Amino acid sequence: MKNWFIVLVIILGSNLYAQEKIEFFKIKKYHTATLPDSLRETSGLSFFNGKLYSFNDGGNPSEIFEINKNSGKILSKAKLPVANNDWEAITHDGENFYIGDFGNNAGTRRNLKVFKTKIDSTEKIKEIPFYYPEQNDFDTKLINNDFDAEAMIFLNGKIHIFTKEWVSKRTTHYVLDPNLNENQPAQKIESFGTGFFVTDAYYYDKKLYLIGYTKKMEVFLEIFDETESGIFFNEIPKKYYLGSTISLGQIEGIAVDENGIYISGEEFRTPLGTAKQSFYFIPKGMLQ
Repeated sequence: MKNWFIVLVIILGSNLYAQEKIEFFKIKKYHTATLPDSLRETSGLSFFNGKLYSFNDGGNPSEIFEINKNSGKILSKAKLPVANNDWEAITHDGENFYIGDFGNNAGTRRNLKVFKTKIDSTEKIKEIPFYYPEQNDFDTKLINNDFDAEAMIFLNGKIHIFTKEWVSKRTTHYVLDPNLNENQPAQKIESFGTGFFVTDAYYYDKKLYLIGYTKKMEVFLEIFDETESGIFFNEIPKKYYLGSTISLGQIEGIAVDENGIYISGEEFRTPLGTAKQSFYFIPKGMLQ
């Protein structure tokens, strides 16, 4: 009886695992560089006119860095005349950068915004303020709320935000109108149970890439097909386990081009040691 019970547990466990459709793809061997100390808290990646850009999150200088996509070395930097309250995401519309100042670990912020700017311009930086209509409680709930966000893309003339939901372990897809000046409600489009905390997003070739980690320090990547214009959560995505933050760093950035997938992680300190800020490249075709 005991042996049958063990077999049953194994079968049930296998079925559950199959439903998850999680593939193992350890990216440690795709490490290409340790990022400079100036990007110790790198929090996002984005290609713009063939150049790769990154930045640091809240509490750091308000700077955008162009980095070499092969070596991770800093090629140039631009300082912006706005505060870095908690920058967490970067994207563009082909002419302008959009910087998401919407990190909200404690769930208390009432000044969420996206900055619209050109790096090499003296034009005034535009603020696009917004709020989540579903949020009614602004009491402090440090990493215990569902109104944090670190991921953003620009698509079909709109800003698309993907939340980092500490409680539900889901992500909600919201849309903002970049042309509005007043504080606008983020429009809820769809939601998906990722099982991890989404830290960055990228759109390329009709696919949405979401990356992040769990409290158990597991790093995951999900790739969604765009089933309708600007809709991604109608079908089960491909899901990959990439490794542990203990060795990879705290994964915070992803960007994709015709050559493959670029991933960045900020420095991650534990009693077991420190994973330095890292840069990874997965060549096209490696993820099937």
